[in-house]
Amino acid sequence: MKRIIYMLLLIVLVVGLAACGSSGSQGKTGGDAQNNGGSGPTPTQITLATPTPKAAPATPTPKPSPTPAPPTPTPEATTETAQTDTNAATVEPDPTPEPAPKLDVEVVLIPAGPFTMGSDSGDPEDAPARTVDLPAFEIDKFEVTNDDFALFVADTGYVTSAEQDGGQGWRRYTEGKGNHPVVKVTWDDAVAFCEWAGKRLPTEEEWEKAARGDDGRTYPWGETFSGDMANVKDTALRGTTAVGSFPGGASPYGVEDIGGNVWEWTATWFKAYEGSSDDNPYYGERFRVTRGGAWFEEPQQVTTFNRNAADPAITANDDVGFRCVRDAR
Repeated sequence: MKRIIYMLLLIVLVVGLAACGSSGSQGKTGGDAQNNGGSGPTPTQITLATPTPKAAPATPTPKPSPTPAPPTPTPEATTETAQTDTNAATVEPDPTPEPAPKLDVEVVLIPAGPFTMGSDSGDPEDAPARTVDLPAFEIDKFEVTNDDFALFVADTGYVTSAEQDGGQGWRRYTEGKGNHPVVKVTWDDAVAFCEWAGKRLPTEEEWEKAARGDDGRTYPWGETFSGDMANVKDTALRGTTAVGSFPGGASPYGVEDIGGNVWEWTATWFKAYEGSSDDNPYYGERFRVTRGGAWFEEPQQVTTFNRNAADPAITANDDVGFRCVRDAR
């Protein structure tokens, strides 16, 4: 240990002496060179190694700020997906609805012109007789039947007034009677049917001209009553018959069952005729005129000019029906 210390001290001493000698020698050498100095031995110069300077630390390259990851985009629907979504949102249209059932109804053209309406030989409400001029129109040849009315109900879901009131409806009278006139229908029911069929109820004037013609006859078939010409009390059938069962009783224009079978609703309020002195308490806008008589009526009620009336809102009997008209085409 002491040896190591001695050696270190020796090295320090040598280095120190060498440094001093180098300083003096350098001065002398410089002087000697200028003065052509002596030839003494040149001392060995000991040069300490100049420590290699530490390189300046390199300027660190800044790390790039991490680029934030872009938000995950909402994937656009592919063509297939979009098509699928479109299809999913598409509501298939309902198939084309079936057209409303068409009535196969024969109509009769009543020509324009005057006729004699009313009678001075009938009941007070039938007078006075007068001339009435009407434009042309078409009227159903037969009364509206159960089959006709069933088409209307099936197409519209219509419920008659009698059915709504919980009474006996028209269906009770249809068993085996599809071609019989529909009954148990109020005036409102008749109007609803006519509108559905694209028609209307006849006015009292139109009904009488269709039944009477332009020659002023008393019955649709002529001047003499006959139980063979219509379904009336004298026929003793006690109920409706299929329309067209009495072709001999057709009117001058060919309208059938316009006398007998069932009373027929008209569009007209039961009021006194112009020029009448009758003071019937039922006149006014309370009752609608019915015409033609029915299956249990006497001859007087079957005349072409006879007038009757009924409450349009509640009258729904088994002897009341209707037929329709429309303006001539």
